[in-house]
Amino acid sequence: MNFPFYIARRYLLSKKSTNAINVISAISVVGVVVATMALVIVLSVFNGFHDLVASFSTQFDPQLKVVPTEGKTAPADDPILTEIRQLPEIDVATECVEDQALAIYNDKQEMVILKGVDDNFDELTHIREIVYGEGEFQLHTVDLQYGTLGLRLAQDLGMGLRFGEYLRIYAPRRDGQLDLSNPTDGFVVDSLISPGVVFSTRQGKYDKNYIVCPISFTRLMFEQQGMVSSLELRLKDGSNLSAVKREMRRIAGEKYRVLDRFEQQADTFKIMQIEKLIAYIFLTFILVVACFNIISSLSMLIIDKKNDIATLRNLGADDRQITSIFLFEGRMIAAIGAVIGILLGLLLCWLQQEFGLVGMGGTTGMFVINPYPVSVHYSDVLIIFLTVIVVSWAAVWYPVRYFSRKLL
Repeated sequence: MNFPFYIARRYLLSKKSTNAINVISAISVVGVVVATMALVIVLSVFNGFHDLVASFSTQFDPQLKVVPTEGKTAPADDPILTEIRQLPEIDVATECVEDQALAIYNDKQEMVILKGVDDNFDELTHIREIVYGEGEFQLHTVDLQYGTLGLRLAQDLGMGLRFGEYLRIYAPRRDGQLDLSNPTDGFVVDSLISPGVVFSTRQGKYDKNYIVCPISFTRLMFEQQGMVSSLELRLKDGSNLSAVKREMRRIAGEKYRVLDRFEQQADTFKIMQIEKLIAYIFLTFILVVACFNIISSLSMLIIDKKNDIATLRNLGADDRQITSIFLFEGRMIAAIGAVIGILLGLLLCWLQQEFGLVGMGGTTGMFVINPYPVSVHYSDVLIIFLTVIVVSWAAVWYPVRYFSRKLL
């Protein structure tokens, strides 16, 4: 057995001559436990929100989306897009024309995003699972064009689930000059009616701004005949998403970008990752403060064991071995605190997942979910364990060497 480790283990478990050393050693372990537990819980909560947002996006966002690198639209018959939609792994391909417009209903108006889609849009996404109302999701009949609004947008416009009057849509003309004597000539104007439902993705980005309507309607409104804003795709079951995306990017070259669901929500997920990183950094600073207790414990232990160290020297132990004893002591305190803190953190995360012990506050139904979401990613647990070990070991290295030279 390693001699310094053996002595350090004896010192850790044995009773000290001064009871204060035992108390400070216990406080040192508790400090590391609390900081480690906080890291596990806080990062798991951030993971929970991340997974929650990701689950919402899958109901509306396509599995893969091909968009032009430059400009808003591209020709729908572009050979590159044709080659992509003919890949054997493609199950559903939907053309989309999307842009901003002005919606007016009675005396209320809102800037909206019109998302014009093909008739197979309900096969591409889970739109039928997130619509609410008396009717069903549809885009058009023989002579009627329907617009399905986001829930919050319908509320802002003062609509019910089935609005009785036409929803007027205004989009600026692409060509020509505005005649100030008749400003309405500068807009393409048309109307949509309600299919009797609204959709709710539980994301403000969609629920407050989007209207899903036929692609023929948006091509007319935005004067984009024969053009697409994006080609939205769903793969066949069992397809390798990463491999298909790589092949699409090879075909698309520099002309198009191929985006998966996370890349389509890149801004949202990037903000969440930054918040998670900041929380990790702040909690690591707290861990550093907790490590000062280990330094205090070790310095008092060195003083307490001066007679023992003299005996060890007489038995042939050199300064390096004696220093290693106290380094091992500090590292064992850190390792014990890290393991206990991780186990307690995982236990609390499990209890939150099973029983929802901590809620977000407010009245029931105010938030999408009432308890804080928690998702444990074991890669995070490994990073936390390594962080605790590295920080605590680095914190004790210099003080132990310093006190060893000064006091022994």
